[in-house]
Amino acid sequence: MSAIHSFGLGIVTSNQKNEALDAFFPRPLSNLSGDLAAAVKGVSGEMDAATLKSLAADLERVGANKQAAVALQLADAEKPVVAVCKEADSAPESVADAYLKLHLLSHRLIKPHATNLEGLFALLPNVAWTDEGAVDLDELPGRQLDARLKGRVLEVSSVDKFPKMTNYVVPQGVRIAHTARVRLGAYLGEGTTVMHEGFINFNAGTEGPGMVEGRISAGVWVGSGSDLGGGCSTMGTLSGGGNIIISVGKECLIGANAGVGIPLGDRCTIEAGLFITAGTKVTMLDGARKPVETVSAKDLANRSDMLFRRNSTSGTVECLTNRSAIELNESLHANN
Repeated sequence: MSAIHSFGLGIVTSNQKNEALDAFFPRPLSNLSGDLAAAVKGVSGEMDAATLKSLAADLERVGANKQAAVALQLADAEKPVVAVCKEADSAPESVADAYLKLHLLSHRLIKPHATNLEGLFALLPNVAWTDEGAVDLDELPGRQLDARLKGRVLEVSSVDKFPKMTNYVVPQGVRIAHTARVRLGAYLGEGTTVMHEGFINFNAGTEGPGMVEGRISAGVWVGSGSDLGGGCSTMGTLSGGGNIIISVGKECLIGANAGVGIPLGDRCTIEAGLFITAGTKVTMLDGARKPVETVSAKDLANRSDMLFRRNSTSGTVECLTNRSAIELNESLHANN
């Protein structure tokens, strides 16, 4: 039986040198097997209208009617259409390949760290994201002039390797107050709310439900029922985390302007303004709140029911058992 890791038909935006800037995959697929996998096996590269119509017929024969409909729609596209078929979870080799993986994450077809993204960051071009889509930076001045000559302004929302997720994927059951702060490749579980100052990077995200008012860095996973307070930070693999995968367990609270650089278990709390890194010296308290021993925070990684605080008199970072799970405000976290 044939097996395919992922497949997608996408519309490609290119520069004047015919170099791909981005790709939009309206209905990507992952973990294909049986007749569907056989129908797309070997389908790869730029697709003309005739090839897309032939593929649509093959997809209809195996009952993949939604995918067949996409193929027929793309047959009329004015921009180039590309097929990406990955039989195994190999590293991305092209811009379109990279964008398919980012789409799979934001469509919730795969979770962060569940696919090979080696070399992705270096592969993506840095472009201007405008109200006319991706624009090559060398071509931007000419596009801006053309727009002015026609009496309008070409709006440049950002200059970055990654676009905002919502221009490509809008997952069901989420609220995003400021869409520019969620990158394509973020995974937002159902019930996730991202407030105005919240940020979620690629290959990172939330199991949902949860409230995000702080920053979820690349590679960080946040469990269900957790709340990231305003201005708080999570240390990702691109910001000094090394090979340690930082995660936040279920029903945790990271206070406003706090931060975490170790994996947290479930029902943990870090008080407002306190940043815990792997090397932070933490004094453990017993049931009577008396000091027992001092350890490095890395020794407490993945433990549940921890409450981290700073002693307001001595300045010592302390840890005691957190016996009260965080209960999110139901009205604030309602998404539908």
